[in-house]
This record gives sequence, structure tokens and C-alpha cells, in this order.
Amino acid sequence: MKIKQKYSFSIIVMMMLVFVSCSKTESYSDLLKKEQKASNWFLAQQRVCNEIPADSVFQVGPDAPYYRMDDDGYVYMQVIKVGDREIPKSGATVYFTFSRYNIETMYNNNTLDIAPEASNQDNFITSIGNTYFIFNNYSVSSSANYGSGIQVPLSYLGYNSEVNIVLKSYYGFSTENTTCIPYLVNVRYFKAEY
Repeated sequence: MKIKQKYSFSIIVMMMLVFVSCSKTESYSDLLKKEQKASNWFLAQQRVCNEIPADSVFQVGPDAPYYRMDDDGYVYMQVIKVGDREIPKSGATVYFTFSRYNIETMYNNNTLDIAPEASNQDNFITSIGNTYFIFNNYSVSSSANYGSGIQVPLSYLGYNSEVNIVLKSYYGFSTENTTCIPYLVNVRYFKAEY
């Protein structure tokens, strides 16, 4: 009889632990909803165009709209500087500098004015040799690490361009794919000089 009681008590304790542990963690679906809410909050404060201009002539500058770059709304681009319009060929090495801002932090603090979470723009001379990707080749780690979203603008703009990109985690840096945090990333692109 005591064995049955101990066994029943053990089952009850285990069920309570499972219930408590499940209730403290957010599901992936919950994280995606939070990401969507923060992204929507940020974009609601911007001008947004849901289509890329047919002639690919984007409005330019700090007041330019954010263009939705994919059907699912994972990437939005604001063109700060057009650059030289020389679009990289597939397989080209593209150097870039970036500053990355956490949109969820902006949302939680109800402000757009936050410090970058990560940046290599202050150390331009040394970082440009270290931060690069191979355009349209995600099989190499130098490209896969930064996600596919950071390369999207280069299908429309060339070297020496500068953009702000709203990146949801699905297209973002590989280290943040499972955290479901959207980022605003300021990026400048440069041609590799051989």
C-alpha cells in the first residue's frame, strides 16, 4: 500500500514539475508573435511601401519609405544612399559595415533612440577586411553567418550603397534565428579590391 502511495505521489510531483516548467518558457510560436508585434510597432512609425518600384528607382534618404522586399514581410529596406549601381555578380566577395539595433528593445522601451547592439562601423579600416559575404552563396560560413536578408538590397542597389534593413529572425543573422528578435540593421556595401 505504501508503495502505491509513493508511486502516486511521485507521479503527481512529476506532473507538477512538467506543468511548471512548461508554463515558464515561451513557445516558438509565442516568440514569433512577439517578433511580429515589435516589427509592426516599428514599421507603424515609418512610411512603408508594400511593393518594390517597377523601375527599381527607390526614394532615397533618411525620410525614404521602407520597401517590403519579400512576399512574407521578413525584410524591409530603406535606401539611404544608392551607391554606384554596379550590382555584384553571383559569387562576388562583398565587404560591408553594419550597425544593428534591437527592435524588441525599442518596442519595450517605447523609443526609437537606442544604442546599437552590435557594430563594426567605428572600426572601418580593420573590420572591412574581416566582414564580408559571398553574394548569393550561402554554402560558405562567411555568407550563412549573416543570413540571407542582408544580401537582399544588392539585387537592386550596387556597391557603395547604404541601407537600413528591418530583418526578422528568419532572414537575419544565423546566431539569432531561434531567438525571434527583429533587428534594424544599417549596412554599407563595398567592392572587394583585388
